[in-house]
Amino acid sequence: MDAEPHVVIDHSPQIDSAGARGATAEFLLQHCPWADLDAVLLVVSELVSNAVRHTAGWWQLHLRAGQDTLVVEMDDSSPLPPVPREPDFAGGGGFGWHMVLSLATQVEVCPLPYGKRVQATWLRQAH
Repeated sequence: MDAEPHVVIDHSPQIDSAGARGATAEFLLQHCPWADLDAVLLVVSELVSNAVRHTAGWWQLHLRAGQDTLVVEMDDSSPLPPVPREPDFAGGGGFGWHMVLSLATQVEVCPLPYGKRVQATWLRQAH
């Protein structure tokens, strides 16, 4: 059995939210064309932005595609889970985590020995 397509996008000075979105779009076009590109890119952008904003250390983005499954995992150095905030319509944010939860089929937050993993999963819809 072949291994699932998988890519790791490491934190580095060259990779930011825009770089992660570009790498994700390329991965989806090659391995997961059925996925909702806009929804996945919004989630990736939010996860990367939060990792950059709320952790003092590293982050690592993993993308895995199965025949009927797409998994986006964000590992970062902070042990603190995302906290939903009341949306601030005056420009103070608070929309991102709600958006992640509504766009992915399933979202899990798992503690790791060195931080946490946020895992967003999409399932291919039967036609």
